[in-house]
Amino acid sequence: MDSAFTHDLHLCLCRIRFATNELVLAFTDASRYAENITKNNWFAILETKGVRWGHSDPNVDPGGYRSLMVMQLAEKYYRKPGLYERLLRNRPLAFLRDKSASMTALLQNGDLDYIWTYRSLALQHRLRFISLDEHVNLGNLAYDSFYRQAKVRVTGEKPGTHIDREGRFVAYGITRLKDAPNPEAALAFLEYLLDPQGGQKVLAKYGQPPFNPPFVPSEKMLRRLPPSLRKLVVVKE
Repeated sequence: MDSAFTHDLHLCLCRIRFATNELVLAFTDASRYAENITKNNWFAILETKGVRWGHSDPNVDPGGYRSLMVMQLAEKYYRKPGLYERLLRNRPLAFLRDKSASMTALLQNGDLDYIWTYRSLALQHRLRFISLDEHVNLGNLAYDSFYRQAKVRVTGEKPGTHIDREGRFVAYGITRLKDAPNPEAALAFLEYLLDPQGGQKVLAKYGQPPFNPPFVPSEKMLRRLPPSLRKLVVVKE
């Protein structure tokens, strides 16, 4: 789940945003220009002829359209008109895959020099990667208004329809179903996940920094939480 989640009062008590992630550019020791790439010149490397890079399909995977958003934001932040289109012209579409995780094999096999992926996936697969400036990596709530300048059109659910995705910070949300078959266990899991000394430590270890503290968007939603969760959560629009 991410920051574009929907809310259904018939299904859940509320959604709690508990962790974030960020887009990174992953590579291997065998990648072209691996020893020269930095957070300040990655776009020049990706523009270079002969460098093969890729991302997942934006029509089926949020990681795909977020990769495109990162490049749009880089054009704005670094003030390089036309950068986004130049990057896309140097992108081999033959390596497009349905999921960010599917791109890892292409990188490890040497089919690609660089892939766009989440920081958590890069860490879990022990990939080399560069962290991007927070203005473009979609990982900092403080820059959400800047992220909103990025827009990517993807296919809709019905043939011939489209959806315009707007840039937002990456956020993972969780809820407890009202009709959960084991509500006590569900509550115990949520208490552990949101605990700074419990689940939040695990998330941080594997590249998904927890929001400290987790939050909901309104007081009304906060009041729906059980007391044991309410003390672990704040309100933040």
